[in-house]
Amino acid sequence: MKFVAVTSCPTGIAHTYMAAEALEQAATEAGHEIQVETQGAAGAEPLDPADIAAADAVIFAADVEVRDKERFAGKPTVSGDVKRGINHAAAMVAEAAEAAEKAPATAGAPAPAAPAAEAPKVGPGARLRIWLMTGVSYMLPFVAAGGILIALAFVIGGAEIAPKVNGGEFEGVTYEAIANPTDILAQVGIAGLMFYLGGLAFSMLVPILAGFIAFGMADRMGIAPGVVGGLIAVNIGAGFLGGLVAGLLAGAVVMALKLIKAGQAFSGIMRIVVIPLVSVFAVGFVMLVLVGQPIASAQEGLTDWLEGLSGTNAILLGLLLGAMMGFDLGGPVNKVAYLFGVAAIASDNFAIMAAVMAAGMVPPLGMALASVIRRSRFTRAEREAGKAAWLLGASFITEGAIPFAAADPLRVIPSTMAGGAAAAAVSMAFDATLRAPHGGIWVIGLIGNAWGFLIALLVGTAVTCAVVLGLKSVARSERAAEVEDRAMATI
Repeated sequence: MKFVAVTSCPTGIAHTYMAAEALEQAATEAGHEIQVETQGAAGAEPLDPADIAAADAVIFAADVEVRDKERFAGKPTVSGDVKRGINHAAAMVAEAAEAAEKAPATAGAPAPAAPAAEAPKVGPGARLRIWLMTGVSYMLPFVAAGGILIALAFVIGGAEIAPKVNGGEFEGVTYEAIANPTDILAQVGIAGLMFYLGGLAFSMLVPILAGFIAFGMADRMGIAPGVVGGLIAVNIGAGFLGGLVAGLLAGAVVMALKLIKAGQAFSGIMRIVVIPLVSVFAVGFVMLVLVGQPIASAQEGLTDWLEGLSGTNAILLGLLLGAMMGFDLGGPVNKVAYLFGVAAIASDNFAIMAAVMAAGMVPPLGMALASVIRRSRFTRAEREAGKAAWLLGASFITEGAIPFAAADPLRVIPSTMAGGAAAAAVSMAFDATLRAPHGGIWVIGLIGNAWGFLIALLVGTAVTCAVVLGLKSVARSERAAEVEDRAMATI
């Protein structure tokens, strides 16, 4: 049979391409042909319409909303999250083959525009997660670009670059705000320009998050009210919490408006004028008059709590966030902890981001170290994965530990959680800070108390390695005991 597939994840870095590779391998082993479109960070090369038309079934392995889904209308469809595409690719291919056998023959003919195949049933919780992860996926490039530009500005221009650009006082010297942005390069140099551009990118985090949550819910018509709602959240101080609410509200309003059936003569006006007008006003009204201020108060309370963390409380928060980073290795729980760190950066708390990045680096590093120390505990494929895990871990790509977790989740996941928790707790104890939201060891120059951060990495890596080897040694002893019992029973 012939299949087409789409894979995507919130970051579009690792899971997207791992799922594509797993599906291609599973389809080949089953004797089928498959073409995969990876909607990742590098952009998507769309599937050839001829391949879609000839396909017997479609496979979606995605944690975010698949773009241009209407291309596959009328085709039997199998859907799952991206981790299912990685870990259970053969099962998804088998389900696609079964769905194709039950459906009317479509190979070699254009995919009908109607009637569309019934979408697989997805629970409310899973659908909400997809909407939120869609917003996160589109927001992350702004996070990376803005955060690293700001961090580089501090490295090049020193800590006073911010008051120089924004206006304010630093070490007793008063600076005037630069009224004309075109004067920044002339007055404060390349560092000032980096700080200014990074600040612009960071200022778009919440509007982009809200706009593309709404996009995930209601397609393109959700973007305008979502972005406006996000801008309102920024202006009233509601922050990330306000952006989440604004995005969900905008998506819900547009979905409700799309239910209104207009005559053919008015359908174009509905899409171009009525829905944007009504949705932007409705979202703006609700955010400004009803929910915006309570959310802003909650955001302010969260910021005050973060700023007040110290000592034992900070270490306990590090333990929690670190365990979350090591739990699903780039999945939804990992992303919640990561976004908490990003939100803390936006609130000028840089210790949490350092703890989160340390915790995200140690799972691949710990597994790589374990595969070197006790080679016999790992398969040849795992040892090969360990070689790549050194670089992935150093680059803060937690997904580098997935091959190990997929092969032995009951022993690997507790180990990565323990190592992540240890790394984050030590980082918080040393009060390491990080202004950049990504980069791994390559942004070591941007880390405050870099030695403390490196110690946290070493501790977390050692804990991951020790726990996984200990658990695998217990498992080996149990298997040896079983072999001995069977031998005695035979005698």
